[in-house]
Amino acid sequence: MTAMTAMKRAIERSDILDADTFARQRAERRSRVLALKRQRRVAVGPHATFYFENYDTIWWQVHEMLRIEGGGEEQIADELGAYNPLVPNGRELVATLMFEIDDPVRRAAVLAELGGVENMATLRLGAIAVAARPEADVERTDETGKTSAVHFLHFPFTPAAMAAFKDESQKVVLAIEHPRYGHTASLAPETRRALAADFAADS
Repeated sequence: MTAMTAMKRAIERSDILDADTFARQRAERRSRVLALKRQRRVAVGPHATFYFENYDTIWWQVHEMLRIEGGGEEQIADELGAYNPLVPNGRELVATLMFEIDDPVRRAAVLAELGGVENMATLRLGAIAVAARPEADVERTDETGKTSAVHFLHFPFTPAAMAAFKDESQKVVLAIEHPRYGHTASLAPETRRALAADFAADS
């Protein structure tokens, strides 16, 4: 994964490898993307993990979906339409939030209490708060108040917020502020540096 791909804002059709080429490269690319994801992973509380996405992580996800489903050219267009909104646009951070609970009964019970949690994640940079905006593809909390185990969140940044994020003397805290799940985590320096690369160079 290179700085150049980290700066790309969309996956184009020409970026998609054919199935045979991806199969030959998959092991090496998987090792690289797992290392990248480790830098971009933030656990908040006992069950929630934020995986901050960029061009490379979404490129990998698209190729994995194509490998698994084998839907051909029509699937490529569908996957690009579904996943390109998750590539940061240079003025935001984008995260997949997952509630990871192995036991299905316990997982259902926890999710039943977390309705609306997708609207309650915030990055705090001193006096600046950057509230998450959920991806508007589907409603993630149902009519019973049960939320999904997976959410796609955009954190839109102002220039002042980007400057604060890049200032390593400033603490950055990721918070979930739900009444049934109130937890925070400070971002490690290596994570901040990795995520700062998602902002446009002139920001």
